[in-house]
Amino acid sequence: MPICHPAEPEFATGSERAVWEALREQLGDADLLVAGLRVSDHSKDHEIDIAVVFADLGVVVVEVKGGTIIHDGTTWLQPWNGALKSIDPVKQARDAKYALRDYVEHDPRWGSRGRLRWAHAVALPYTGVDDGFAVPDCPRWSVAGRQDVPRLAVFLRRALAAQQSPNRLATYDDVVAVHDILLGRLHPQRDLIGEATEREDRADRLTQQQALVLDAIRLIHRVEVRGGAGSGKTWLAVEQVRRLSRSGKRVALLCYSRGLAAFLQRRVDTMRRQEQPAYVGTFHGLGAAWGATPGSDDDSDYWERRLPEQMIELADRLGAGHRFDAVVVDEAQDFADAWWPALLASLRDEEASGVYVFSDEGQRVFTRFGGAPIPLTPLVLDHNLRNTRQIGETFGTLATIRMRLMGGDGPVVCFVPCPADEAVDHADDQIDALVDDGWRPEDLALLTTGSRHPEQVARQSRGQDAYWASFWDADQVFYGHVLGFKGLERRAVVLALNEAQPRERSRERLYVGLSRARDQLVVCGDPEYVEAVGGRAVLRSLTSESRGFSR
Repeated sequence: MPICHPAEPEFATGSERAVWEALREQLGDADLLVAGLRVSDHSKDHEIDIAVVFADLGVVVVEVKGGTIIHDGTTWLQPWNGALKSIDPVKQARDAKYALRDYVEHDPRWGSRGRLRWAHAVALPYTGVDDGFAVPDCPRWSVAGRQDVPRLAVFLRRALAAQQSPNRLATYDDVVAVHDILLGRLHPQRDLIGEATEREDRADRLTQQQALVLDAIRLIHRVEVRGGAGSGKTWLAVEQVRRLSRSGKRVALLCYSRGLAAFLQRRVDTMRRQEQPAYVGTFHGLGAAWGATPGSDDDSDYWERRLPEQMIELADRLGAGHRFDAVVVDEAQDFADAWWPALLASLRDEEASGVYVFSDEGQRVFTRFGGAPIPLTPLVLDHNLRNTRQIGETFGTLATIRMRLMGGDGPVVCFVPCPADEAVDHADDQIDALVDDGWRPEDLALLTTGSRHPEQVARQSRGQDAYWASFWDADQVFYGHVLGFKGLERRAVVLALNEAQPRERSRERLYVGLSRARDQLVVCGDPEYVEAVGGRAVLRSLTSESRGFSR
């Protein structure tokens, strides 16, 4: 999907929507699609229906006319209130092109880039245009008719290519520059916290609208909700727990990681008593609650095999008052096959009890594989609500679901090229720089993909409870690893790519790391590593966004 400005435009006519939807499906992910843009100059306000910036070619401004359009050899005519009125879509497109070109080229951010190749065109999505159509100021290759809509992007590319122009072809950096200029962001002193709070409030409102998903499944008791990073899965999981508990059901809310479990517990603690689940925590913690034999953190066989096997026996002995009417599992892709039998054995009714699973296959960062061994009705969340557009574009190609970015605009993503063995040192410097920029310690997290940061090691040496308590300490930056940070987020994240070589699940680790920041993301690492693990699209996004950021 191309970069869209705005992400969810409002349209004055159905014809404009039809053209925009066609182009959204046909353009590449490096192209820019603009809709409903007003550009004012000294003479008038220009309404730009559609504009496209091709990352390897140039800019086309498109005037869209709906209904049946007629050209009598001299004049363009459009039916209106039982009569024909004279229109001039070619002049509208041409004037809008010049207004937009002047606006872009006079912005200081355009600098000395020089002039791109620009063109204008007319789109008539409901009018057929003969191949022999031609008027002096509008050749056939600049008028797209109904038959051209299925390949409209190709048609507009030809309109640019048909020009005999000395102007240079566009690059992806030009696309980013035009988009930044259209965003109008050039604040002399930005209020980072205020802007982040406003984006967070908007994301909260959008996330709450996701509750319609739960309304839709209220009569279905076995469901898997799949969604990419930032789609609001955890919010929905907690909301489902609240609804089920309020209705009188005994509910368990589970996950794998201790950090997410601590976060879920804090969320649950804010709810009314009658809305709180009977259990909230890790899957393995449930075994401890049932009286399972304790094990060592270093004994992987205990956690992966022996404890789940013991939990099956313990679940079979549970009395009716200790069984669950429903279980809700967040980040369910972390659960192994061997864990599910114990969980299902704890249900009050083998057939009727509820099982609600929330997952993202792209974040399967552990080598274990598994899934619920029962039929589940799948639902898909395809909107990213939490990350800024700039952050969402860095990991979009890593997600298993094509996501629409609705989190708004924020600071550019910053990339600091460095060897893997220097990534942590550079990340420390970037934390200092973010504090200087105005971010508070409570807004910041430093995450690693390889070995743990020394500060994380020191905090974990005081115990896991003390370590995760530091996540909510307003006076401290949080230091973590991507494996333990799944399901969590921070306003600003510095990601240290300190793996020397790609390994199994490195792609998933990169996806998790890039998606943990809501507002500001800084990445420190080797460009060759990024390309090897994430692909050229991820590297291009990071290097184009960063503007050579390095401090």
